[in-house]
Amino acid sequence: MGRKWNNIKEKKAAKDKNTSRIYAKFGREIYVAAKQGEPDPELNQSLKFVLERAKTYNVPKHIIDRAIEKAKGGADENYDELRYEGFGPNGTMLIVDTLTNNVNRTASDVRAAFGKNGGNMGVNGSVAYMFDATAVIGIEGKTADEALEILMEEDIDVRDIIEEDDVAIVYAEPDQFHAVQQAFKNAGIEDFTVAELTMLAQNDVPLPDDAKEQFEKLIDTLEDLEDVQQVYHNVDLGE
Repeated sequence: MGRKWNNIKEKKAAKDKNTSRIYAKFGREIYVAAKQGEPDPELNQSLKFVLERAKTYNVPKHIIDRAIEKAKGGADENYDELRYEGFGPNGTMLIVDTLTNNVNRTASDVRAAFGKNGGNMGVNGSVAYMFDATAVIGIEGKTADEALEILMEEDIDVRDIIEEDDVAIVYAEPDQFHAVQQAFKNAGIEDFTVAELTMLAQNDVPLPDDAKEQFEKLIDTLEDLEDVQQVYHNVDLGE
């Protein structure tokens, strides 16, 4: 699964360069999670997951606190979680997850992003069947064997563990996310290189340089949209 890790690294690197944008997206996601349940992460698994992700992106505490306080204050902003599927240049596949308070605006913006960058929208299910929901957790300073030993001690069986750039990357079932993290925390590991629930393509595809340039523009256009939270795809951007 090394190529899949390449895509995750590329995604994190791109987001790390756009801190204001990613902070705003996290603020919205934290607000929604806190409003849908208890504003306490120990009592709200969805909120706990978002905060774990936010930590890997170094989201400032004041942004987190402001979003949670907004939810506590009974703000009447309501957001719908919507997923769009589509095709990019050379038949590439994309999944776009959004949080929106205006469905018509979001649908129009996402459709325009596809249309202006060599792609087109698909119907529900046209792409998602080629992706697997996956928990991905990375820790520095441990080998794959050492990570496996920690998980075995907690009787946790995962899909795969790889090792790259002094990082052990664990691929697990989505419902194992917290268990894997807790196992590492029990072993004294508090910082995670990556902590994501993502959609991984079953097969990554390469693109020629001209198509890759157009594809990357499509990704950038989608991720620049205010309502878009995540974009998943099946292109190996690490090549």
